[in-house]
Amino acid sequence: MIRINLLPHREEKRKQKKTAFFALLGLGAIAGAAIVLLVGAYNARRISIQNERNQVIKTAIVALDKKIAEIATLKQEIEALKARQQAVEDLQGDRNQPVYLMDELVKQTPAGVYLKAFKQEGQKVSVNGYAQSQERVSELLRNLAGASPWLERPDLIEVRSTGLGQGKTAKKVVEFNLTVNIKRPRDKDQPEGAKPGAKPGLKPAAVASVPATGLPPAKP
Repeated sequence: MIRINLLPHREEKRKQKKTAFFALLGLGAIAGAAIVLLVGAYNARRISIQNERNQVIKTAIVALDKKIAEIATLKQEIEALKARQQAVEDLQGDRNQPVYLMDELVKQTPAGVYLKAFKQEGQKVSVNGYAQSQERVSELLRNLAGASPWLERPDLIEVRSTGLGQGKTAKKVVEFNLTVNIKRPRDKDQPEGAKPGAKPGLKPAAVASVPATGLPPAKP
């Protein structure tokens, strides 16, 4: 006997498939949402850790900036103290400069040269005088340039022929003007060519006359 199923089994299967499909779709959505939440939580945690590290670095940078500022301030204070110490040492050393200057001018002035006057301004000394000839002036320049431990860098400004005295006693001489630098005690032992650490502040010395052998003083 043949049995015929007249029930709508196809519709039932479709319904079952739709139900299963929607169930799987819901499960996939739930799984996707869970994965998104887990990944988001993981990323949020990593971002939070990185922000904490960045904050630690910022705090360390601020502390280092403060230390750098303190170090810069300390360096400025040290430089200021060194400058003050150097100024005091220069003042102490400069007290003897007129003595050194007078002694060296007497030692380095050759015979036949008469120093009429000299004037010190800072570390530069202007010298004016008479010589029997230009060779005597050249010898004086050589002495000041190489033989003197306290004087250096002489520079001849002017040299000209003139006469001393009147009438039969008049003598033909050479008048010269030159400048020379005087070293400070701390610059005296520096190697040649090194820049001297001269600082302004020394009061100009009074104009003085240093007679040397060879020529009489000029008559007024």
